Amino acid sequence: MPRGQKSKLRTRERRRQAQVEPQNLGVQRATSTSSTESIRGCIDDKVLIMVYYLLYKYNVKEPISKVEMMREVIQMYKNHYLEILQRAAEHMEMIFGLDLKEVDPYRHIYILVDKMEASCDARLRDRIEIPKTGLLMAVLGVIFMQGNCASEEQVWEVLNVMGLYKGRKHFIFGDPKKVITKDLVQEKYLEYRQVFNSDPPCYEFLWGSRAHAETTKMKVLEFMAKIHNMVPTAFPSLYEEALRDEEERAQARASAKARIAARARARSSALASSSSHSKRV
Repeated sequence: MPRGQKSKLRTRERRRQAQVEPQNLGVQRATSTSSTESIRGCIDDKVLIMVYYLLYKYNVKEPISKVEMMREVIQMYKNHYLEILQRAAEHMEMIFGLDLKEVDPYRHIYILVDKMEASCDARLRDRIEIPKTGLLMAVLGVIFMQGNCASEEQVWEVLNVMGLYKGRKHFIFGDPKKVITKDLVQEKYLEYRQVFNSDPPCYEFLWGSRAHAETTKMKVLEFMAKIHNMVPTAFPSLYEEALRDEEERAQARASAKARIAARARARSSALASSSSHSKRV
């Protein structure tokens, strides 16, 4: 073959390879991206399963071991164990008020500690299941921090941070809007009303009568502070208001006891007087 023709063939081959290589690179990149997205999706699923698993362990009051988590949840995603556990723990803390604590660092044994045990009234915890209690305390906290009346937008801003969105089904709560605007309203833990003269209509949240009866501003502030790893005094104005609320409640209890005692004395006196009169007759 003449030298000039060989040179032309080599030039054509180089051009063909130059055209093919970017196409192959694009295919490789697309395959790599698709594979990465697939792995991320599987990890997201594992986080969801881990949350369910941790809730189950909490409800049956059993400790949680790394060995069990690896076997029951993590399985083939061992390299992503820490990420899955950390993200699940964040969900447990933000949404349910449950803190994952390692109690045995050698065997990697964990327990879930209820952040509401010291800050949420026992009556409230006993009457609402765990998931709703954490959600309710968060909403009550927003209302308190916004001057005892929070707009719907302000409530959703906080719930969005917790992974709860209006119109998007949640894996634990279902429809979160229904929970806060209907379920908890019907149970009288929240009040949901239209803002006066708002057009288009806007809505706001207040504490319901049962929230006032079954918890206090101080307990809600303590809960919110624990969620943010702070102390109640880090919110000076709210802390002062919560203290005043505690004093007013104490005075109301004292007044109620005094009224009951006065009635009891009056009843006792009346009975004694009646008995004395009967004896004279």
